[in-house]
Amino acid sequence: MSDLKQRLSDDMKAAMRAKEKDLLMTVRTILAAIKQQEVDTREDLNDTDVLAILDKLSKQRRESISQFKDAGRDDLVAQEEMELGFIQRYLPEPLSDDEVQSLVTEAIASSGAESMKDMGKVMAILKPQMQGRADMGKISGIIKSALAG
Repeated sequence: MSDLKQRLSDDMKAAMRAKEKDLLMTVRTILAAIKQQEVDTREDLNDTDVLAILDKLSKQRRESISQFKDAGRDDLVAQEEMELGFIQRYLPEPLSDDEVQSLVTEAIASSGAESMKDMGKVMAILKPQMQGRADMGKISGIIKSALAG
């Protein structure tokens, strides 16, 4: 079992004992997503795979928050923000803007990317380094502007 899955499992048990309903619900949601992926792929997930799932879940929460704010549903915004906070506990520290820029520049240089055609090469280098630590949509925009200019 990966360290991250073990930590999630331990936190679920602790939340049950402490009767922390909200944390328990969120951790169960995370573990269910992990289990679903394991069933679909028929293999145990490692920490990198679990991070990808956590990243996906946090992105879903951010999108929901945006939509609920637009609809004026403050009750649902609060719920999603709480869940996002719990999910972010398991993600590594986010990268600073300087770190992101440095990694993008380094990846462009090492891949020999010269135009937008080479964007996939750059993303392939960056994705494992930045998984769970930066919004890949924003990273894509940074790469596009670097390759265009």
